[in-house]
Amino acid sequence: MKYRWLLAPHRPDEALRLSREGGISPLLAQCLINRDFTTPEAIAGFLNPRLKDLADPFLLPNMGTAVDRLFRARSQGEALVIYGDYDVDGVTSTALLIEFLERLGWQVSHFLPHRMDEGYGLSPEGVENCLNQHPVSLILAVDCGSTAVEPIAKLRNRGVDVIVLDHHQIASPPPDATALVNPRVGGEGTCGMELCSAGLAFKLAHAILKRGRELGIQAAIDFDLKLLLDLVALGTIADLVPLRRENRILVRAGLDRLNQTQRPGLQALCEIAQITSTIGGYEVGFLLAPRLNAAGRLEDACEALDLLLADDYPRAAGIARSLDARNRQRQQIEKAIADEVISALDARFNPQTDFVIVEGQMPWHIGVVGIVASRVLQRFYRPTIIVGGDGEACRGSGRSIEGFDLANALRHCDGLLLRHGGHAMAAGLSVNPGNLDALRARLNELARTTLRPEQLHPPLRLDCHAGLAELTEEQIVELDLLRPTGQGNPPVQIIVPNLAHDRPPQKVGRDRQHAKFWVTDGRVTREAIWYAYGDRPVPTGRFDLACVPHVHEFNGRRSVQMKVLDWRPAQAL
Repeated sequence: MKYRWLLAPHRPDEALRLSREGGISPLLAQCLINRDFTTPEAIAGFLNPRLKDLADPFLLPNMGTAVDRLFRARSQGEALVIYGDYDVDGVTSTALLIEFLERLGWQVSHFLPHRMDEGYGLSPEGVENCLNQHPVSLILAVDCGSTAVEPIAKLRNRGVDVIVLDHHQIASPPPDATALVNPRVGGEGTCGMELCSAGLAFKLAHAILKRGRELGIQAAIDFDLKLLLDLVALGTIADLVPLRRENRILVRAGLDRLNQTQRPGLQALCEIAQITSTIGGYEVGFLLAPRLNAAGRLEDACEALDLLLADDYPRAAGIARSLDARNRQRQQIEKAIADEVISALDARFNPQTDFVIVEGQMPWHIGVVGIVASRVLQRFYRPTIIVGGDGEACRGSGRSIEGFDLANALRHCDGLLLRHGGHAMAAGLSVNPGNLDALRARLNELARTTLRPEQLHPPLRLDCHAGLAELTEEQIVELDLLRPTGQGNPPVQIIVPNLAHDRPPQKVGRDRQHAKFWVTDGRVTREAIWYAYGDRPVPTGRFDLACVPHVHEFNGRRSVQMKVLDWRPAQAL
């Protein structure tokens, strides 16, 4: 796949000034400028995130109304049910609120919808099953509800109040909830918080603690909010929200908590995932989150919730083993579907005319179609929707590329769909199989008028040029101050110019799927590794290398290594 190399503007004078004022290297200063941190104060706040810098939770829209209604329920002994979601964000935020509200004296039950039987959010089937199991007059909907206009109206008519705690796009007009606590109320970014539902659950807990302490409630005075941060880190990293501002503070502190967690469920999950080093963003995103997600993808998410709430290790270890087995099963199902889709597309995909990919087969498991969509997007770099199901209607998930707002595009296809919702980059939908061709045509028409030709090639965003001599172990350790990296705060990616091979490249790894080579600029030699490079050609002649520098540890030896992203023939600077 052909990348678009996008090099950030070089601002040496500003980088040198920030380097002197902030006591950091010019290279780190340039990387911070690229992330829009241009003053010593902003840089200090970003590099040293502190919990005390979190904003007042009551700045979130309708938070005061939500807290008032919850305290009324507590004072009157009124039971409430937490209606969650089946992904990691939904499960962690549900677990957090169960633990917190029970500790502070609420009567709490919970309900997680079944992906296959009830679908996402406050669906008619989910609401009925929830109230049949828990006949309450107060529902706290978490990680869903922002588009549930009709279900919430019906619940109101039945005398059931609904508090919505969510971060997804909001219907227009919005649902008539008792309180809609969503950072998007009033317009996206109005309150300056880009929290996922686990972060919002933490903010709700913070708001309740503030109110409880004002009221002199001893349980609120005694409770330590930091105990919840491991769950917040899990949900925030897994949900791919921008790791800036509030999220960066919560994740940095949450990873510290996660590395010393006393939760038997998380201890067991780390053991089954064979995590023996410090837990960071990679370990959460690729080892822990997929196992937690596996329950909700294949059956229902209750097993993942039970793991997080488990209070003894033997029980937790059994659940963790089950989740691990489900994850392996999920991987097999996902690979089979992805191979089928990619094989079919390889035979007929036309990059000149196919702007959006829409594929569906009724037997495809709806629990994995979102992951399949991601894999297909990585292969063809087109907005992708994959649908499956086992009934009259099919359900699916979509993933998008920069420049194409998928949720907005689906709103333009409203007449072809049964349900839809989500974000600019990811969305879900239900559709009759007979409408798939029309949906594909409509989305392609929208994309043709929206996307420029260059946007159909994946961007490779690069921070700066750096010579091999600059990439010392000390320099790379300093760049690690940017961690945790992720959405909104990408890893440092650098162009190392005008290199040549110091010795012939080697194929390494199981099935020899990786390439290792040693590169030199004539003075310094470094090792480079290109993971899963596939059938792409290795560099020849003199070349520029796009890479992520890191410190590699092997057999007690540390050395600078470069993870290769791409290469091109050497260009004049």
